Order: sequence, then structure tokens, then C-alpha cells
Amino acid sequence: MEDIDQILGAFGLDPDNYQAASFGSGLIHATFKVTRQGTPEFILQKVNHHVFRHPEDIAHNINILGRYLARNAPGYTFTVPVKTSEEEDYYMHDGAYYRLFPFVQNSHTIDVCASPTQAWEAASQFGKFTAVLNAFDTSLLRYTIPGFHDLSWRYRQFEEALKEGDQERLAASKTVATRLLFYKGIVDQFEAFKSSAAFITRVTHHDTKISNVLLDEKEKGICVIDLDTVMPGLFISDVGDMIRTYVSPANEEELDLQKIVIRKDFLDAIISGYSEHMHRLLRTEEKAAFMYAGEFMIYMQALRFYTDHLWNDRYYGAGYVGHNLVRAKNQLQLLEELIRTAL
Repeated sequence: MEDIDQILGAFGLDPDNYQAASFGSGLIHATFKVTRQGTPEFILQKVNHHVFRHPEDIAHNINILGRYLARNAPGYTFTVPVKTSEEEDYYMHDGAYYRLFPFVQNSHTIDVCASPTQAWEAASQFGKFTAVLNAFDTSLLRYTIPGFHDLSWRYRQFEEALKEGDQERLAASKTVATRLLFYKGIVDQFEAFKSSAAFITRVTHHDTKISNVLLDEKEKGICVIDLDTVMPGLFISDVGDMIRTYVSPANEEELDLQKIVIRKDFLDAIISGYSEHMHRLLRTEEKAAFMYAGEFMIYMQALRFYTDHLWNDRYYGAGYVGHNLVRAKNQLQLLEELIRTAL
């Protein structure tokens, strides 16, 4: 990485004693493991400022949550960035933002949820994260990505794309648009939940893929990481994202739709693991919405992929012509499989 010596030096590290190498499989930030004499010491990240335009909001959220947990749950593992030599939360260099985290020793991550046990451990950690912050005042948090999981807004974007997007692409994929319109009831249910006193706004992670959980040598959960998307939200965001990304052996890139199935044991593990810490905190109406959580998140992702297809792939990009249309069909298939499972 260019200028690594200057970046490490900004955090008070002697570049002669530390080496940085690319690390992990994250798609948003560039991540590096910083070692000394071969031993991991820190994680360095170059923040994607196109996605997170206000890194100061991320820093605010992490710092305020860190102080709260230090007072109220001192035994909970929570990674807070290392300050720069100037006592800043991040270092700006050539228009990019860098931040440094302590490396949690004897920890690792995985990229694919391969067993119900792993699903349970991850769900337990995400549930624990929200549970230990149950008494935290969510109004103190800033929205790092406004509207991120606002299904109603995503649906309005979809409607706009139907009118203003690429009409040739729309004509060639009309059946997908029709299927998405058919499931608008999922949006109506979301609106009902938002206005219901039974659905509590909590500290929510909003990005619960399996790689955002640290595991120990025995594959037991340690804590959650990548806290950039931590914002006020409904529990359906976290549970829904786990269902979307854990329950099928085929991910959102799979072209063979026959490979998209619901693994019931993984689904049960998510509900059980999340409930370990959240059972006493969830309202009765929330407990009845676990399956809806999956429908909510999968449908929203299908909308986003198809909307991007109509806007000529300007958000997600495309590895080939029709890539986002394939992704939308994939998520629609997953949605319908989940609905069949719930019947």
C-alpha cells in the first residue's frame, strides 16, 4: 500500500517495526493486518468514503457506545479505534480516511456459514450486542447511511425506476417487475410495524453477515465487528439479514435457481441463537415476526438489485450484462422458498 509508512506513523507506530498486508474479504473497505515480528497487532482500514460520506458519524457512534459499554458492561468485548498521535479517531490522507483497531488475539472470521452451529453462534452474538445496549438511548446515535433499511423508500425507488429507468430492460424483464409488485404486502407490513408501539427501535447492527462475527479457536463467538452500520433500527433488520445470508447454500450470485433452498436447521439456529439474549426483551408481536424478518430483508434486496438493473447498474455495478437482473431473480426465488417454508 502506498504511503503506508506515513499512515502507520500517524498512529504513533514506527514503520520500521510494523508490516501491513491485505486482510479479509470485505467489499466495502480496504482492510490490512498490521503485524510486528509476525504477530498480529492491529487492523488498519481505509474507509470507503463513497459509501460512508461522514466518517465522523461512524466515529461518534463507536465512541459513544464504547463509553456506555465500559460503564455498564465492562466484560463485553467491544473494539474501539486507536487514536492518532493528534488524538483523532481517524487519519485523513489524500482524500481517504484511515482508522486503526486493536487486533483481537486468538480470533478469526469465516466467510460462509457452513453449519447450524455457526449460524447459532453468530445469531447469539448479534442478539447479545443489541441486548447489552438495550438501555442505551438510540436518539444519541447518528445515521451513517440514512434510509439503509427503509423498505418503503426502497420501494419508492423501485417505482421510480419503473417509470424513468431503462425501458428496454424493463420490457425484457417484465415478469420480474410483476413478481416484485405482487409482494407489495411486505412493504405494507413494514409500515404497520414502524407505526406499532410493539416494535421497539433498538441499537441494531444492520450488517449481520457471518464474517462480521469474531470466533475463537473452538468456533465460539467472541463479539461482533464492522460497526459502521450500527444505527437505530428494528430487530427485523439483523435477523432478516442473517436469514437472507445463512439459510441457503447458494448465495446471491448463483445462476442455477434450483440450488436455492431453505435449510430449516439453519433457520431454527438463527432464531434460537438470537433469542438466547433477546427472548426476554422482544415483545410478543416481535417474536411472531421472525419469518417476516427474512421476507422483509430478502424482498428489499431483490428490489434493490432490480432497481439497479433498470438504472443500468449504477450502484452495484455488473460483472456481465444482466448481472443485477440475475441477482434479483435469485433473491425472488429465495423469498418464495422462504414463504413456502412458513406455510
